[in-house]
Amino acid sequence: MPDTITSASHNKQQEALVHGGQLNKIALQYNIPLHKWLDLSTGIAPTSFPIPTLPGCVWQQLPQPSDALIHSASEYYQTPHILPIAGSQVVIQILPQIAAKQGYQSSRVWIPSVGYQEHYKAWFAAGFTIQRYHSANDIALQPKDIIVLINPNNPKGDIYDYEEVASLFRQVKHQGGLLIIDEAFMDCTPEHSFIRYSDEPQLIVLRSIGKFFGLAGLRLGFVSASDSWLTLFTNLIGPWSVSGPAQYIGQLALADEPWQRKQRAFLAAQSQELAQLLKDTLNVTPTGTALFQTVKCEQSPLIFEKLCRQSVYVRLCDEKNALRFGIPNQKDLARLKMTLNILFS
Repeated sequence: MPDTITSASHNKQQEALVHGGQLNKIALQYNIPLHKWLDLSTGIAPTSFPIPTLPGCVWQQLPQPSDALIHSASEYYQTPHILPIAGSQVVIQILPQIAAKQGYQSSRVWIPSVGYQEHYKAWFAAGFTIQRYHSANDIALQPKDIIVLINPNNPKGDIYDYEEVASLFRQVKHQGGLLIIDEAFMDCTPEHSFIRYSDEPQLIVLRSIGKFFGLAGLRLGFVSASDSWLTLFTNLIGPWSVSGPAQYIGQLALADEPWQRKQRAFLAAQSQELAQLLKDTLNVTPTGTALFQTVKCEQSPLIFEKLCRQSVYVRLCDEKNALRFGIPNQKDLARLKMTLNILFS
């Protein structure tokens, strides 16, 4: 059944809204030097696309629209309807105000009960009525409803396949609504991406360079939508929003198919090893993607605390009943195995 958001539940969720990747804060809290930590708190790949020497002009000139970046992105995502942005978070924050101006100001917004909470935060702050759903079967659409789909879900790891999304989109179109798909973790399963249909005026898809390519600090992502939506985003974001270095590196990364194949194979193998380790040591079958594995158990806060005291930082999920483990490289996987065996064997 869907959940209706109340002021009390909203306040509780906002108190719990803590992201991974806050190692400085955690290190201070536990009084352990930064260099001693194993940070698995994000879903960012442990290996990054190699950064080449950058030409001086990308630092010295104001960033210009890059045809090379658009071409590489269009080839990689299989759509010409693409706009570079300084990370998908930018669009998540401005989408509600743009949607309101496009006739959706009275729409209900369906947001997953478990998922990246910045979506909920942005729509609620803009005054929209929020409906929470646990699965697509919970969604009972009314005219002009908006659905936010996180696919694959972060942190649950479950994925809606292409046919499931297509069915949902048909319902959205019939009701004159809007489907927003956050595909930040889709790179390892491109066959399930719905981005190829983003020329449809009732579909907006978000993608990220940071996770799969291991370049979160680059702050580069893409929004894919019809030309009318892209014009609105462009006008609101303004000029020079994506840096010259980000455009240069992003173009190379998106065009390097051999590196991408190698990265997918590496992440798949590491994720499988991590899943087996978590199952063996915590006696819980994890769910996840090639970029993270999540274990759900009521003792999650206690396990989080024990790991932190061993200088291992993972993500305690918002609901406090699950832990998300980022994918480690082989060296860090061995360290994690040793720590888990010490604590739980």
